[in-house]
Amino acid sequence: MVGKIEKGIPEDDPRNAAVIADNVGDNVGDVAGRGADLFESLTGENIGAMIIGLALYAVTQNIFFVLFPLLARSVGVVATILGLPFVRGKEGVDPIIPLRNGVIATVIFATIGFYFLTINTLGSLDLFWAGLSGIIASLLIVLISEYYTGMHRPVKAIAKASETGPATNIITGLAYGLESTFMPVIVISAAIGVSFYFGGLFGVAVLNDFVLGGIFGTAVATMGMLSIAGMILGLDGFGPIVDNAAGIVQMSGGSKALRKRMDAFDSAGNTTKALTKGYALGSAGLAALLLFRAYLNEVHISVVDIARPEVLIASFIGAVLPFIFASLAIKSVGGAAHTVVEEVRRQFREIKGIMSGKAKPDYARCVDISTAVAQRGMILPGLIPILSPILIGFILGPMAAGAFLMVATISGFVLAMWMNTGGGAWDNAKKYIERFEKHTPRHAAAVVGDTVGDPLKDTAGPSIHVLIKLLGTLSITLGLLFAQYALIH
Repeated sequence: MVGKIEKGIPEDDPRNAAVIADNVGDNVGDVAGRGADLFESLTGENIGAMIIGLALYAVTQNIFFVLFPLLARSVGVVATILGLPFVRGKEGVDPIIPLRNGVIATVIFATIGFYFLTINTLGSLDLFWAGLSGIIASLLIVLISEYYTGMHRPVKAIAKASETGPATNIITGLAYGLESTFMPVIVISAAIGVSFYFGGLFGVAVLNDFVLGGIFGTAVATMGMLSIAGMILGLDGFGPIVDNAAGIVQMSGGSKALRKRMDAFDSAGNTTKALTKGYALGSAGLAALLLFRAYLNEVHISVVDIARPEVLIASFIGAVLPFIFASLAIKSVGGAAHTVVEEVRRQFREIKGIMSGKAKPDYARCVDISTAVAQRGMILPGLIPILSPILIGFILGPMAAGAFLMVATISGFVLAMWMNTGGGAWDNAKKYIERFEKHTPRHAAAVVGDTVGDPLKDTAGPSIHVLIKLLGTLSITLGLLFAQYALIH
């Protein structure tokens, strides 16, 4: 904001003291952060699936019901390796196309591998269809996210709305962000329904238990969806790599042609970062029934009665929790941004010769400020997913804790999907305008919209996914203690 709007210099101009902090933040958020995020998804959902698999092992004595999630991970690794050669770009071709081809190739290889794995370990074609529903859901989530954040109608509409100022830019971005939640919810709902149905057919044939088979079917679908996680992580890493590369070109005074080429890659990187976040949230939504059922098995509850007062209270708290968590995360970003803005202004004001290129800004100071303020700001949000299930479980009881977990997952999924997709659309609307013009009122409006979208797509949205998974993992871990020591049963 200080560089582009107040000083009229490019985004990655080396005269801006915050430019290094910006590039460091991309690596932290979209490489280290997303890697840890998806690793937590893999482990948490593996645990839930293996708990359900134990119940099937007790009946069938087939140990592969327990080992299947681990074997499915191996299939995903091989599918990713085979899909990588399909990511080949050509001069003049939008970079998003070869990346999309790599995802599609990985999906095809994962489907083939999943078929042979399911047939040879679990011996059921019905469970393969359940797994296939998860694989297809992952591809659809990726394509939906690419539509809303790529250079398509939503992004162009936000760019056009910028002609009348930042207010209409933000209004249009909000509208498309809210709209973008609908189709992912439909896709995840369909995947849950299809996988439960085919799992139920398996359950009737083998266990004479439609419900248990259906729940394991959703577990298999979750494993299917996560089978392409390696390729998704690659797409996520692509974003900050090209973003930082564009920054290096700008800082080193690269040619105009090179900058234009890197802008196309940077735009594609914004899209890949958005779709990987959508994918991560999709896996959380698909695993909701799996984790919920694993929790119910732990506490030996078969039905959650929403009409009980303590259960309804826990449901309301679960619904609002992601909003409070997001609010704290956004305020943390806002506070850090304010401090960095003041520091950049101070350096422009006090260090003579920055604008003429005769003096170098203090880049390290902005990195230090961002790091320190971020760590302090995330203490309270970090305590929420730890303390809330503990308090709900021990005060309101295990049934209330189950309702709290389920409602928080649903509420958090929708909220995070809106923030992720809306933020990505705002960012690419700015990139779309920069293809044609810079330093105009329309461009300034788009920069404001991008600044609003950044904390949504890079902080609050992705962190809600972590919130959801931690709530599930902690509830499963502490469920037996809730059942024994809660004040209300």
